[in-house]
Amino acid sequence: MPEMVLLGDEALAMGAIDAGISAAYAYPGTPSSEIMEYLQAVRPKYGDYVAEWCSNEKTAYEEAVGVSLVGRRALVSMKHVGLNVAADPFINSALLAIHGGLVLAVADDPGMHSSQNEQDSRFYADFARIICLEPRSQAEAYTMTREAFDLSEAFHIPVMIRLTTRIAHSRAVVGTGQRRAQNPVNKSAEKAGWMLLPATARKLWAELLSAQGRFLEYAEDSPYNTLELNRDFRDFGVITAGLGWNYYMENIDELPVKPSHLHISVYPIPVGKVRRLAEAVERIVVIEEGFSFVERALRGILPTGVGISGKEDGALPRTGELTPDNVRGILGLEPKRGIELAPVQPPARPPQLCAGCPHRDSYDALNQALAGFEPRLVTSDIGCYTLGYLPPHQAIETCLCMGASVGMAKGAAQAGFHPVVAVIGDSTFLHSGITGLVDAVASGANMTLLILDNSTTAMTGGQPTILTSSRLEQLVRGLGVEPDHIKLIVPLRKATEENARIIRREIEYDGVSVVIALRDCIQTLKQRKKKEAGE
Repeated sequence: MPEMVLLGDEALAMGAIDAGISAAYAYPGTPSSEIMEYLQAVRPKYGDYVAEWCSNEKTAYEEAVGVSLVGRRALVSMKHVGLNVAADPFINSALLAIHGGLVLAVADDPGMHSSQNEQDSRFYADFARIICLEPRSQAEAYTMTREAFDLSEAFHIPVMIRLTTRIAHSRAVVGTGQRRAQNPVNKSAEKAGWMLLPATARKLWAELLSAQGRFLEYAEDSPYNTLELNRDFRDFGVITAGLGWNYYMENIDELPVKPSHLHISVYPIPVGKVRRLAEAVERIVVIEEGFSFVERALRGILPTGVGISGKEDGALPRTGELTPDNVRGILGLEPKRGIELAPVQPPARPPQLCAGCPHRDSYDALNQALAGFEPRLVTSDIGCYTLGYLPPHQAIETCLCMGASVGMAKGAAQAGFHPVVAVIGDSTFLHSGITGLVDAVASGANMTLLILDNSTTAMTGGQPTILTSSRLEQLVRGLGVEPDHIKLIVPLRKATEENARIIRREIEYDGVSVVIALRDCIQTLKQRKKKEAGE
C-alpha cells in the first residue's frame, strides 16, 4: 500500500478517487474546502472525473444524485451548516433506490473556528435513517470513504462520512490501496424508486424502515466499532466516538486500571455492544466530539440503573472542542499541572479586512451614503465582508445565514422601516441571495442591495465564483430590477465620495435598487499575478 502524507480532507478525497468516483461536487466552506481543492489539484494525475464547485450545497447534492441515477459514483462535500442548505434533497434521497454509490462528506466545526454554530451532522444522518461513518484518523478517513461507496450500492442509500476540524485539517501518513475502475453508465431500472409521489414515497419509506435492521447488523459487526471488556473492573466503562478515541488514548496509560471500552465509528449506534458494555459496568463515560449524540441515545437503550456521564451532566464541556486535557476529569485523573507563569495580557488583535481590500472602500462609501439617516438598517451575510461589523467600519448589523441579508432587508422594508440596505458578496448572492431578490422585486420592496463583487469566494481560500463578474449585472437585470436602478461602482479610495452619492441616490429611490461594487480581492489578484508570471 503506497503511503502518502495527507490532511484528513485530502485522505477522504483520495479514498473517493480510489473508489472510482466519476464526479464530485461541493460548495466551499471551512473545514471541508480542501476536499474539492485536492480533487481538482490531482485530477491531471489520477484520472478523468468531474470535480466542480457549485452555486450552493443543494445544487451540489442534486447533481451528485443525478450521477447516481445513471449508475456512476459521486461524492458531494460541504461543511456542517451547508447541510442545512442541502437538507431537502439529502433527507429525501434516503428514500430513493440509490444506484451508483452516493457519499456525502460533511465537516463539522466544534469550537466554531469559522462557523455560526457547532451543529452535529450525526443528527441529520439519524434523522434520514441512513448509515454514518465517523473516522478517528486520516487513515480511517481514506478506508471508510472507500467502504462508504460499497455500502451505498449494497444498501441503496446515501452514506454520510462525518469529519471534524482536527481530523480535516491535520496531517498523517495514510496507506492507500489499488484504484477501482469507474462504474459504466447504466441508468437505474427502478423507475418507482426515483419518484417521490406520495403513493410511491409511502412504499419507499416503509422499505427504508424495514432496512434499519440490516444497517444495525452492519454496525454491530463493523471492525470500526470495537468492544473490549474488563470484567475485573466494574466502576465505569468508556464509550468513545470518532475523534474522542484519540483524547481517551492519550490518557489511558495514566489510568490505574484499563476500563471496558467501546469505540463507535459507525452508526446507527451498535445497541448490542452498548448493552454488553452496560452489563459489565456500573457507570458509562461518553467522550464524543460535537453534541451529546451517543450520550442522549443511551438513555433510550439502557436500563435506568446504569449511570451515564458526559456532556449532559456537565462532566465534559458542552461547547467547544474536546482535548486530551479536558477529558481527564471524567476519567478520574487529576488535571495536568504546567509551569506557573505570571499572567500576560496580550494586545487585542481582532480580525480585520486585508490592507487594500475593496470592501474597505465599499464600506466607507456606504457609511457616507447613510450619513444623516437615523435610525437605519444594514443587513449582511457571511464572508470576508462580515468583518465590516467591527471597527473601524461598523457598517453592518446582522449575520444569520447565507443569503439572509436580502430576505431580512425585504421583511424590514415591508414592515415600514427605511432606509434598509442589504450587503452580500458575489458568491453568496449566487448561493442563496437570488431568490430573496426575486421576492423583493415581486413585491416592490423599498430597499437597496449592495453586492460586493470581488470575483472570488475569499473567506474560504479564494475559490472561483461560479459565474464571472461580467454576468452578474445581466442576472440582476433578468430578475426584473429596473435597469436605471442597477449601478456599477469601482470601490477605490479616490472614488469614495462619488460612490457614496450613487449609493445615496439608490437608497432614496422608492423601490428595489442594486449597486454592484466590482473590484478583485487583493489576495486572489496577487496569486493570479504570481501564476501568470510563472512564479
